[in-house]
Amino acid sequence: MSFSQIFEISGSGLTAQTVRMNTISSNLANAESVADSPEKTYKAQYPVFSVVKYQADQNFFSDSLNNGFGVDVKGIYEQEAEPIKRYEPNHPLADQDGYLHMPNINVVEQMADMIAASRAYQTNVDVMQTAKDMMQKIITLGQ
Repeated sequence: MSFSQIFEISGSGLTAQTVRMNTISSNLANAESVADSPEKTYKAQYPVFSVVKYQADQNFFSDSLNNGFGVDVKGIYEQEAEPIKRYEPNHPLADQDGYLHMPNINVVEQMADMIAASRAYQTNVDVMQTAKDMMQKIITLGQ
């Protein structure tokens, strides 16, 4: 595997985790939002990832049998869970029956997912830093 592939793979991981953290942030920011109907209620968003195969280039540091895999964000889907109904007849956004509609978002689950995304992001940063350090060591070997 070439060093450029390491950076491509880790870079794709960084991009994917950034999208993941952004969708989680949006979900957390809207977890307590209210609407006057189920159709207008915010729906939690989740990214969909897929595997991307990188072909090894032919140089001193790689062989054709050593291909790398990265990640690609295929899209973002919206949760289809029913909104939560809360009875608050005096609220200005309550429907004719006195109910508010709120997103069905588990804040604890979202926070745990945010921690996992943050750790995955940091791991990709560490991989890139290690590859950079290795490249610098290789350059100094020739001196």
